[in-house]
Amino acid sequence: MSKTILITGATSGIGKATAELFAKNGHSLILCGRRQNRLDSLKTELAHKTTVVTLNFDVRDREAVADSIASLSPEFSNIDVLINNAGNAHGLDTVDMANLDDWDAMLDINVKGLLYVTKAVMPKMIEKQEGHIINIGSLAGKEVYQKGNVYCASKHAVDAINQGLRLDLNEHNIRVGAINPGLVETEFSEVRFKGDVERAKTVYKGYEPLRAIDIAEIIEFVITRPRHVNIADLLVLPTAQASSAIVKKNL
Repeated sequence: MSKTILITGATSGIGKATAELFAKNGHSLILCGRRQNRLDSLKTELAHKTTVVTLNFDVRDREAVADSIASLSPEFSNIDVLINNAGNAHGLDTVDMANLDDWDAMLDINVKGLLYVTKAVMPKMIEKQEGHIINIGSLAGKEVYQKGNVYCASKHAVDAINQGLRLDLNEHNIRVGAINPGLVETEFSEVRFKGDVERAKTVYKGYEPLRAIDIAEIIEFVITRPRHVNIADLLVLPTAQASSAIVKKNL
């Protein structure tokens, strides 16, 4: 059954792979991102497969979030599924050496941005007493690794918010769940290392990491379960990864 699905962080990585898979399967899409040129390219790519609307905003800007979602036409404002995918890691430093702008970016995007978008989408779901919210967390929300301090804190917050939302929205028949990936080969490490492509590549050498499409396929499975089934919290790792610090590499 076709759904209307809003995806944040839709222009790269897991968000883009999810948008491409959902378009192929006939879902109507609301794709959100900061980079208008990428949104335009993705809309052009997918428009022959399904109906696509794009919203250009930064999840850190709560007024832009509220205004953008409020601007949706009646056809698209009745959102069935929200996928809170926008997120990032900035830097890999001990607390004493960290850049404070990195802290702000991670907490503002990973935590507050997720909350802003969710709050903007929830009222219609509550009104119709139906909906599904998927929060993309991380293995970093289940454990802490060296120099991951604030990034791990932000993803632990996502884990707590996911649990809190599930409690708050239970009476409204709204499903809430999190998908928590381990190592996925995307632009993630390139962003973390400030565009240092060679350093980013080393993160994924010597083993087979998850791919964005792996997570997209899991999201598709989760949202297509019968209404009485809610996959509340799912941890997904590449076979080579046992924990954040233990990865079997053949170098």
